[in-house]
Amino acid sequence: MIRIAIVEDEASYVQTLEGYLKRFERENDVSFQISVFYDGLDIVSDYRPEYDILLLDIQLKHLDGMKTAEKIRALDEDVAFIFITSTVSYAVQGYLVDALGYVVKPVPYLAFSKILQKAIRQVNKKQTKNYLTIEVKGGHLRLDISRIYYIESQRHNIIVHSDRGSFLTPGPMKRMEEFLNDKSFAKCHNAYLVNLAHVSGVLQNSVLLAGGQDLPVSRTHKKAFLDTLTDYMGGISR
Repeated sequence: MIRIAIVEDEASYVQTLEGYLKRFERENDVSFQISVFYDGLDIVSDYRPEYDILLLDIQLKHLDGMKTAEKIRALDEDVAFIFITSTVSYAVQGYLVDALGYVVKPVPYLAFSKILQKAIRQVNKKQTKNYLTIEVKGGHLRLDISRIYYIESQRHNIIVHSDRGSFLTPGPMKRMEEFLNDKSFAKCHNAYLVNLAHVSGVLQNSVLLAGGQDLPVSRTHKKAFLDTLTDYMGGISR
């Protein structure tokens, strides 16, 4: 199931796009879950990174498609944007939000189906990744787990440190441990859950990460952490 959101303020074009999507389903043996929003504000007000493809009209009344895409891209680095526009001059700005492409109104089905096929290939490639979705100020953020360095517990909050920056989210560390249990993460300390893929070395009382971080290794977690790291690296567990 591929999740698609249409953001378009003209009801007639919403019907056109829905019709094209249903035709594409029949012709290509795929299945879509379609959501419709009539303005950019409607989708960004409580955006959750659950869509695979967004069909965005650039010229919307309250929050235009480009600004909508910028706000969404800050929360979701992988959703595919396809712009629907009445003039190409607007669409060329799409590279700023890494848009997949655009189609010009009146939208011909052939052009639409070709760019949709391209988007689906991207979605299928993306689905081999693992993601962590966290609550942040202003909405929800989807992070590629492979790009997370480590997770830090701080009172009643969690800080997720990644190559995109550090993000504060509410919740206990235990919830993160359970979610990442089978995804090559291990605790080196009560306050730190480390992505083993980013470990570059272990000293007597600290673990070194490829990103330059130096985290403490507690006495109670050291043996289990080293055993898990050895297994991950392909060594022999004691």
